[in-house]
Amino acid sequence: MARLLAPKLIIRGAAVAVAAAVALTVAMPLPPALAQGPASVADLAEGLADAVVNISTAQTVKAQRSVPLPKVPEGSPFQEFFEEFFNRQNRDRDQPRQVQSLGSGFVIDGVDGIIITNYHVIEGADEITANFNDGTKLVAEVLGSDEKTDLAVLKVKPTKPLKAVDFGDSDAIRVGDWVMAIGNPFGLGGTVTVGIVSARNRDINAGPYDNFIQTDASINRGNSGGPLFDMDGKVVGINTAIISPSGGSIGIGFAIPAKTAVNVIAQLREFGETRRGWLGVRIQEVTDEIAESLGMDEAKGALVAGVSEDGPAAQADIQPGDVIVSFDGRPVPAMRDLPRMVADTAIGKAVDVVVLRKGEEVTLQVTLGRLEDAEAAENGGGAAPKQETEQAPQSEALGMILADLDDALREKFQIDAEIEGVVVTEVAPGSVAADKRVQAGDVIKEVGQEPVATPKDVLDRIAALKAEKRKSALLLLSNPTGELRFVPLRIEE
Repeated sequence: MARLLAPKLIIRGAAVAVAAAVALTVAMPLPPALAQGPASVADLAEGLADAVVNISTAQTVKAQRSVPLPKVPEGSPFQEFFEEFFNRQNRDRDQPRQVQSLGSGFVIDGVDGIIITNYHVIEGADEITANFNDGTKLVAEVLGSDEKTDLAVLKVKPTKPLKAVDFGDSDAIRVGDWVMAIGNPFGLGGTVTVGIVSARNRDINAGPYDNFIQTDASINRGNSGGPLFDMDGKVVGINTAIISPSGGSIGIGFAIPAKTAVNVIAQLREFGETRRGWLGVRIQEVTDEIAESLGMDEAKGALVAGVSEDGPAAQADIQPGDVIVSFDGRPVPAMRDLPRMVADTAIGKAVDVVVLRKGEEVTLQVTLGRLEDAEAAENGGGAAPKQETEQAPQSEALGMILADLDDALREKFQIDAEIEGVVVTEVAPGSVAADKRVQAGDVIKEVGQEPVATPKDVLDRIAALKAEKRKSALLLLSNPTGELRFVPLRIEE
């Protein structure tokens, strides 16, 4: 089955308004060799078809809820008939039943019988069968799977070596390059479609490591897990998702790049699970406003909004407000690039992390932990009691009413005991704070990367930033449960 994207990305409805495109006349036509696609991919497809398999799964599902007996008048001659009919219906419904689904996959090791497919193709399956092009059917077992990248590694026991394919260099493909998909759309069996690479590095909000290849090669239900080949017959992507109102191809399909898949597949084959690097930070995007408030020339890197206690970053003195601009010798162009860099780095490796802190670059060495261990250990942590403070008069700044965080306000907004700072008690509608979704109960911990403890501290820091000709004040806010985020607020004249 081809995975449809999250609901907010699926195009729904009968009609979609599209701006009309204006046709432009090309002054000089492209040379014929560049203007045309490949004359035929028949030889290529014939040589690869035997390595592509159909994946069929069976899953036992629980019985549906019983159908209630309709109310009939007491003494009705139909009462016995209804009781017999609905009791028989409910007996049938109470029996567990099997549901089947179809997807695609491909062989990467013909001797050991290793097949790659999508996680969502085999999720929850009780039985998995690999159906080959020559009619052979082999029972498959799951060696390992990874929901975050939607990958699964299967193993079959072949009676003879299987036809296998190799991964190619997904970084080398360019927008406009021809690609070919082979899969099992709508359960029809091996089907070949051809198109081009429409875009690269697509983020479709499917997971933390999104870096998809977009293609207009037809990908439909049942293509999931199938290979996307380049014109050399190398697998450059694994088909996984589509945007579609109906489940059929509208020319917008997505494939996991081979570079992303290779490392995950190697770990699943060796360990049966992933072993990703872990830095121990919560990050957010560096917007133009945040970049200006930090005195940066351009918006780049990943802004550290929080640091896990006792995690690798905390031990290396990475702090909230730092902007990570380089990781292990590689620049970090944007926030979304950092998770992939960290995940692909070996656990226990000591790496140099360059952060921008208060206008200066600082190089810190971090020894990475393991993400899966951190996720398993997440939870817990008691809160230390807060000392009592006297309530001070409230102040106003940038549309926010501010007050000292005393016990009464802590109880009113249900603010955790370990959180310190200046509490926002009210936000004026239409103010710069309201536009950035600052809410009553938020706690200001820093202004312009300086800690604040009283409303006066906030006012003084805003005044100092104005004197420095800053256009925005960068606030570090905590919600009542302790989750941190940075918010840039325009400084009003």
